Amino acid sequence: MADKKSILNKKSLDFLKRYLNTAAPTGYEKPGQEVWMEYLKPYVDEFITDPYGSVAGVVNPDADYKVVIEAHADEIAWYVNHITDSGLIYVQRNGGSDHQIAPSKRVHIHTRQGPVDGVFGWPAIHTRNPAKEKTPTVDSIFVDVGAEDAEEVEKMGIHVGCVVSYPDDFMILNGDKFICRAIDNRMGGFMIAEVARLIHESKKKPDFGLYIVNSVQEEVGLKGATMMANRLKPDVAIVTDVTHDTTTPMLEQKKLGTAKIGKGPVITYAPAVQNNLRTHLIETAEKKKIPFQRMVSAPATGTDTDAFAYSNGGVPSALIALALRYMHTTVEMVHRDDVENVIRLIHESVKGIKKGETFSYFY
Repeated sequence: MADKKSILNKKSLDFLKRYLNTAAPTGYEKPGQEVWMEYLKPYVDEFITDPYGSVAGVVNPDADYKVVIEAHADEIAWYVNHITDSGLIYVQRNGGSDHQIAPSKRVHIHTRQGPVDGVFGWPAIHTRNPAKEKTPTVDSIFVDVGAEDAEEVEKMGIHVGCVVSYPDDFMILNGDKFICRAIDNRMGGFMIAEVARLIHESKKKPDFGLYIVNSVQEEVGLKGATMMANRLKPDVAIVTDVTHDTTTPMLEQKKLGTAKIGKGPVITYAPAVQNNLRTHLIETAEKKKIPFQRMVSAPATGTDTDAFAYSNGGVPSALIALALRYMHTTVEMVHRDDVENVIRLIHESVKGIKKGETFSYFY
């Protein structure tokens, strides 16, 4: 670690646990955003919100020069798509939910009256023919809420369009591995909130406007970031999201590159990543002795970086990724050291930006 003194304290870890444990599926991010805003409020001057639920906490809102640090707030989920006469529920994806992990998972179906418990059912191993084994598909997985028929399902408040999430909660594995669903990418929201805290505690405000942005609907195409980029019109954007730890089984490093949890933030190379801004991140990491890794994400990063980079005639943008194992499962795993070092790198990089800097290639 670059600095043996831990950034995370009891208050921030309590916030992380509460934030990750709060269901906030794509299109239904409000509960998570409320937890995030409550924590961030002491560290910013004001909030900007948009009609779909993206939020920016702003430091120095009257400044002309604007720097964004950004993450996305939504988690993958399911929609109730069809209720059978016998009371079973078929689903459709809301984001990139993995059908192969669904069987035997517990779920919450969110209704106006609150969450209803259910389970993804699956035929017992005794009843399946090993020679003709069928793997789960979106069309074959189903939710059982213990109802006798469709009428009983409807009496529970469940209808087509209800969102379905996993209730799996936060845990710490072996002392320094953070485990939960929705680490992609509420850990990003947590990290940029911690940057705001560090700036506030330093009593050294930047001389530009700093926008701590938590965007919605990334998992369905960078939608919230696109709206916020157009609304805020920033001069610079530093985005954080997750990337794959490629050292676990069944992943091909020749294709995916190499990144590993515990080895530091992953600085990304891609057409959307502005070279001079990325150089600023690398030089900052080297100067502050923050370990980092490199990864290529071409032709696109697939993150909100792309939305900011190509907005408003072009915004210098860069991506600091957090290595993560088991993406889009309920046991996503990151290393505490990486979380702290991403926070450090964003914080130090923001501190090193000069008001009016264009990061231009030509002057």
